Order: sequence, then structure tokens, then C-alpha cells
Amino acid sequence: MDFNDRARLDTSQVSDVRGRRGGGKGLAVGGGGLGIVGLLIALALGINPADLAGGGQDSLGGASQSTSDIDQRCQTGADADRDEDCRVVGIVNSVQTFWQGEVQGYQPATTQLFSDATTTGCGSATSAVGPFYCPADSGIYLDLGFFEVLRTQYGASGGEFAQAYVIAHEYGHHIQNLTGQSAKVQESGDREGPQSGSVRLELQADCYGGAWAANAVETGFLTAVTDADIAEGLSAASAVGDDRIQERSSGRVDPESWTHGSAEQRKKWFRTGLSSGDPAKCDTFAVDRV
Repeated sequence: MDFNDRARLDTSQVSDVRGRRGGGKGLAVGGGGLGIVGLLIALALGINPADLAGGGQDSLGGASQSTSDIDQRCQTGADADRDEDCRVVGIVNSVQTFWQGEVQGYQPATTQLFSDATTTGCGSATSAVGPFYCPADSGIYLDLGFFEVLRTQYGASGGEFAQAYVIAHEYGHHIQNLTGQSAKVQESGDREGPQSGSVRLELQADCYGGAWAANAVETGFLTAVTDADIAEGLSAASAVGDDRIQERSSGRVDPESWTHGSAEQRKKWFRTGLSSGDPAKCDTFAVDRV
């Protein structure tokens, strides 16, 4: 993944509150040294990460204002090539540029970088929730330590495009919120099983991520997405398959408890978006079996 050195980064789309605890009370997840591994265990148990982000608000309210120097450090695509924080900004900018051209009246989402804990429009949450989207404030919340755990403990190959895959997936949930698809699944209560509404929602977000990847260069922020980049994205998708997580956490696979889809399902739908480059091909609800 190579950024256009002359591309101008928009840091207003990313806030950085690392080092500040955003939720001192009512934290739904935490304690016991679970950390980000808690997310992966939660997925294996069929728990939706968004459901873990609960509890009380504190005086910070929703997304906190950035106190970092990210706006000074991250100005161009050249910065994104050499600085992880700036790379996140560049990915977010590219993803949102893509969706602005695809969704009429697109309403931007924000991405917050946090460590340990934060407060969101959905309540307080810790890093154990992993990367997640909060529909109440249209925010994506990300602890960058997630990627190291994904690589060292869950077998993903790592690399820069693993970050891009995860961010693009979360923005896929933002699109589902804007289009009302998330609300339909929520109302249906169809939340578990390999063909469930919850799994179809997650696979659609994977497909949306693939559609962005197919068009990433056209957004003007990247000059290339290589085969090696795609392999990193597929490796990350596979690592967070429900079957892989269940095997690692309990040694057994229970498809009826799946909420996100198997490794093969997740790779399949990321590839579907990638090969077509068309979000319209990502209707996981229109097929008999995903």
C-alpha cells in the first residue's frame, strides 16, 4: 500500500485521545487482564462487540477532542507512508472519499484512536471491545494495539493493509447504518448462526471493504494496492472468522453461535467486493446462502 505523496490529509476525520481514559465509570468490559483478547473471545461466544459498549456517560460526553499533534504530523500522503497514525488518517480519508461518490447525501463518520478506555455515544468501552462502530454518534473507535494481538496471538500476517481492511470494514457498518440495513437486522433478532442476519451484516461490511480496496487508487490517496496488500487483508479477514476464533479459544466449533461468519465466508465476501468494485454486488441478504 503506497500513498500519493502529494495527497493532502484531512485530520479532522480522526481524533486521538490515547493516554486519556474516556470512561471512568460504567465500563462494560475490562478488568482481569482481558485486554483486546476479550474481543476475540467475545466473538467466539457469539457476542456482538457493539453490545459490549454499554454503561454510563461521564463528563466527556461523546467523542473526545484530540490533544495530540496528529494534525501537525499528518499533512500529506508522504507522512502516511512513514507514520502509522498518519496512515490511519490516509485510509480513513480514502474510504470516505469512496463512499461520498457512492452514497447520495453521504454523512461522514469520525474515527477515534484511543487506548485502554473511552466514552462513546453508545456508552463507555475498553480496548477489549476491539475496533467497533457506534451508530449513536457515527463513530469508529480503534485501539491500534489490536493489530499486534491479531498478528501474534491469532495468526494474521499483519502488515499495513490489515489495518486498512479493519477500518474499511467498520466504515461498511457506517454505510449500513445510513441505509437502514443495520436497523432491519436489529429488529429481526436474527443474530446467530452461519446464515443469520448478523453474519450477513458482517459479511456485507467485508464486501464493502473489498469494494473500497478495488477503487482505492481512484480516490487519489493511494498510488497502488498490491497483491501483497490484498493477501494481508485476506489474512486478517480469515483470522477473525468465528470458526478460527472458536478453535483457538475452546478447541471446538459451533456454527449455530456464529455472529460474524467463518474464515472462508469472510474471505469470500471481501473478494466479492474486490473483484467487482461495486457495492451493489454486496447484497448478502439477497442470496440463499452466504
